[in-house]
Order: sequence, then C-alpha cells, then structure tokens
Amino acid sequence: MKSIGVFCGANYGSNQVYREAADRFGQLMAAQSIALVYGGGNVGLMGQIADAVLAGGGVVVGVIPQSLVDREVAHQGLTELHVVQTMHERKAMMAARSDAFVAMPGGFGTFDELCEIVTWNQLGIIRKPVALFNVNGYFDKFLEMIDHSVAEGFLKFDQRENLIVETNAEVLLTKIRNFSDATSDYWVDFKRI
Repeated sequence: MKSIGVFCGANYGSNQVYREAADRFGQLMAAQSIALVYGGGNVGLMGQIADAVLAGGGVVVGVIPQSLVDREVAHQGLTELHVVQTMHERKAMMAARSDAFVAMPGGFGTFDELCEIVTWNQLGIIRKPVALFNVNGYFDKFLEMIDHSVAEGFLKFDQRENLIVETNAEVLLTKIRNFSDATSDYWVDFKRI
C-alpha cells in the first residue's frame, strides 16, 4: 500500500481527541512511507493530518477545487497540490491516486466522500479497502444506520462486512493491509414479488 485517501473535517471538532488522532495517524503514515491523498485544505483535521505527515517527512498529495483555493483554504506546503474545477473531479482524482480510503470524523463533505467511495466498491467500479477511523465513537450512530439498512434488506451483509471499522490507528493500518474483499457481485435483489 503506497497511498491512503483520507476524508475528514475542515473543522477540528469540539474534542481535542480528534486533533490528536489526526496527528497520530499522520505520523504513522509518514513512518510507514504511506502517502496521504486528501482534499488539499489547510484547515481543520485536513490541515492537521497533512501537517503531521509532512512533519514526519512523508508525501502529501492535495486535490482541491478552484472555488476553495479562491477562499484561501488551500495548503501551500504540500508535496503536490492539484487544483481541479469541481468536487466531482476532486473525488475522481483522489480515488485514482489512492490504494485505500479512511474516513475520519467530519461533516457532510466527509459523509459524501465516504458514501460515494463505498458505493463505487459496491458497484465494482473500484475494489479498494475502505475504513472508518472511529475516533471517540464518532461513527457509532452512522454504523447503527448501516446495520439498520442491512436488517431492513437495503444493504447486503457482505457489503457491511467489507467496511473496516477501527478505533486504533496502528490496528487500522494492519487491517487495511490485510483486507480481503468479501463483496459479492450482486448488490441488487433481482427477484420480483
């Protein structure tokens, strides 16, 4: 694994533990020579993890839409900064440049990126590990919703099982390395009642 696409907040969150987790994860990535591919911002957890990887001598690839560059949120100290026109282009480039994906705490943008990449895996557009770094139980309610979707027959159990969930950064990286895709090719129930 050469690179991980990380989705996370443009804010720090209300608990210092999120900022500390971003630092720790970034340090681990740099120490293990794993490049960070992320949204290119210098704010919130995005800026925090980028700075941690850079401080550890690691590679950081940012992908940011021009509209956010215009708002002065682009990180100017990255190894590579790619400026694109749309959020769709941003997500596509991040998907192409990443060997795996990790969602950390964040808001609607993080949920959007996470759900899109999980859907791409489900549809077979990509076959890459997707993980939730569940810092401070942040994704617990989200996971309850996913489990409810499985119970109600809208998601297949193997799709849920394919999502890596971990609270420890070291273990998370090990699980990503050892990932084995368990998803079937059939996400649709073709039976008609």
